[in-house]
Amino acid sequence: MDLSSTYTAFEGDRRIVAGRLQDVALALRKVMERADHGAVLTFDDNTGRSVDFDLRGTDEEVIERFSQAGGKEPPPRSPGRPKLGVVAREVTLLPRHWDWLASQPGGASATLRRLVETARAAGGGQDRARRAMEASDRFMSAMAGNRPGYEEAARALYAGDGMRFDELLAAWPTDVRDHARALAAPAFTGGMDDR
Repeated sequence: MDLSSTYTAFEGDRRIVAGRLQDVALALRKVMERADHGAVLTFDDNTGRSVDFDLRGTDEEVIERFSQAGGKEPPPRSPGRPKLGVVAREVTLLPRHWDWLASQPGGASATLRRLVETARAAGGGQDRARRAMEASDRFMSAMAGNRPGYEEAARALYAGDGMRFDELLAAWPTDVRDHARALAAPAFTGGMDDR
């Protein structure tokens, strides 16, 4: 769970809370205490994925749980540079790729890091647009997948047609429509021309 992300919770089609993890979790506890609460779904605004929170215990216990890296135990220390966030993973390349990497200043790891940073900088707009499309589509699928116009709205989203997207969402419940538009906004405002 990304603690820097924002989250939005819906009760049925009505947005009930949006904000930081701890704030949303505490607000959800109050909603869940009501005997007449409806179906509640919470979404990570960065990814559009539905998330579940462990809301057991007191408010203080909930806050403590979410202030500790999403309630997970810290991973065991491993060799390398964990303080820098370095993570060892397997990379599979052809021999000619390994030969080229070995000939670069700083070695294979440093060269791969430089290549990744260069690619991230060059494709920043495209990446933001793609992530926005995916987040909005995940949210729409969960909240409006059975609504009229969903499939056409998803097509307009991935085609980069913001006007058509807005038209198709116009008949949806206000909070669902507005949140889908907000998640999709970076797809229409930047990076689409780079495709």
